[in-house]
Amino acid sequence: MEVLMELKDIVKTYGRITALDHVSLKVRRGETLALLGSNGAGKTTMLKIMGGILKQDSGNIYYGREKIDDRNLKLLRRNSTMVFQKTVLFNSDVYGNVAYGLELRRIPEADLEHRVREALSQVGLEGYEKRPVKTLSGGEQQRVSLARALALKPELLLLDEPTANLDPENAAAVEKIIKEFKGATTVILATHNLFQAKRLSDRIAYMARGVLVEEGSPEEIFQRPRDERTARFVRGFAF
Repeated sequence: MEVLMELKDIVKTYGRITALDHVSLKVRRGETLALLGSNGAGKTTMLKIMGGILKQDSGNIYYGREKIDDRNLKLLRRNSTMVFQKTVLFNSDVYGNVAYGLELRRIPEADLEHRVREALSQVGLEGYEKRPVKTLSGGEQQRVSLARALALKPELLLLDEPTANLDPENAAAVEKIIKEFKGATTVILATHNLFQAKRLSDRIAYMARGVLVEEGSPEEIFQRPRDERTARFVRGFAF
């Protein structure tokens, strides 16, 4: 499978804390990759670097065949979209929130309206265009965030704990949306939930304290982990 993105020896520190410790990883086009690990493993930092939101201290990123630096950082930002764990929405209606990124990219009005309505349909929020976002439930707000990302038609969709703090019904709705894009969009999903990683991903990269411990298929990670750190994490969940 074609490699869409490659991280080579990425290091990121915050003062004395090493968030990413010489991490290398290849992301294949069209796959759903789960970054699995406990809080503090470095998952969110990794997503932000992949999306061009945060700059690594050292190491290199390649997108397609291009090495990313300050000169072409916009390549990452144009082709990827990140949905954060904490929903960030404007105090306006649903339509305005979903349309925001399209307006920044100066998408023609007719196409913009079509893409907003299409994205809302994809997340099961048809007819919500005029509703104030502050009147929506937490799960509905997260789905608006997903719609805003999907309207941009990104090559790379970065999801940071997308079902954290959601009730089971909305969590299931969000997972269903992610499954529907399997193969059509490259998805990188950060999660601490091993069951979610198993349900959604083609491949899992297990992280602990800034280190990418190992990667493999869900079956390999759950049934045949090569590293004792992975085995201990898996044993913490009851199947």
